[in-house]
Amino acid sequence: MANIQRIKTITEFHRSRGLAAPEHPLISVINYADVRLTGEQLNQSWMLDFYLISLKRNIGGNIRYGQQAYDFDEGVMFFIAPGQIFSIKREADVSGEKSGWMLLIHPDFIWNSSLGKKIKSYEYFDYTIHEALFVSKREEQLLERIIEDIRQEYQTNIDKYSQNIILSQIDTLLNYSERFYNRQFLTRKKAGHKLLEKMEHLLTTYFNEKDLVKTGLPTVGLLADQLNVSAKYLSSLLRILTGLSAQQHIHEKLIGKAKEKLSATSLSVSEIAYELGFEHPQSFSKLFKQKTDVSPLEFRRSFHIN
Repeated sequence: MANIQRIKTITEFHRSRGLAAPEHPLISVINYADVRLTGEQLNQSWMLDFYLISLKRNIGGNIRYGQQAYDFDEGVMFFIAPGQIFSIKREADVSGEKSGWMLLIHPDFIWNSSLGKKIKSYEYFDYTIHEALFVSKREEQLLERIIEDIRQEYQTNIDKYSQNIILSQIDTLLNYSERFYNRQFLTRKKAGHKLLEKMEHLLTTYFNEKDLVKTGLPTVGLLADQLNVSAKYLSSLLRILTGLSAQQHIHEKLIGKAKEKLSATSLSVSEIAYELGFEHPQSFSKLFKQKTDVSPLEFRRSFHIN
């Protein structure tokens, strides 16, 4: 990976993209058609100290997180939080009808506001680029109206009300984005169910073939890595499709395996706990009762096994 270029301020970002200085130091709406990148920047990795929300079309290349890349020739949205690393990979700064917008929000702008406390709850800031949001033309137009309202507010009405109005507009933008992501999970159910099937296979294989005493219980991060998605995206998708998070799916598989051992073997509860990767049998018993409303021993007695 190329060296990482850190950009600390919105003013610095404007300068790096060949743009005029921002009209507000902590928030900016950029017309993507105005962005200019040098040949050197086309192979540069970046880390921003502020939020970037963008809808882009006709870039003629892709944007990459780590080992994952997504082709942005179609219009899609993506969300980058402070401290995330991304890179731009293109042969050249191609001419053409590239279009779209970028919204830059410095954390200082939302500091000590309800949005500042809430923004980290939007899990799509932790999705990777290939989990980007596809928006319909109607959805795109709705979002563009909000973006234009934000632009007009900081351009023409800087007064004691401006910040709260813009914060409200950003909050609306983020809420719509969350709605559209949920819609995307539902409209792409086939792909989602394929991912669910792969995850179930991974969990079954893990519990059947791994030495859990040595490896411990599978983690959401491990599953996400093997499924080639981010942990937050995996849990979000599963909650929409099944009502359970990825961690809850792991627990469900674990409890199923525990029931097999309790009903079909004479291993003690402590031995079963250790075989399932628990360091402390009490933790296993607590989780089992939480999930089944009975203790492991009570479950076993229902099968008349001593």
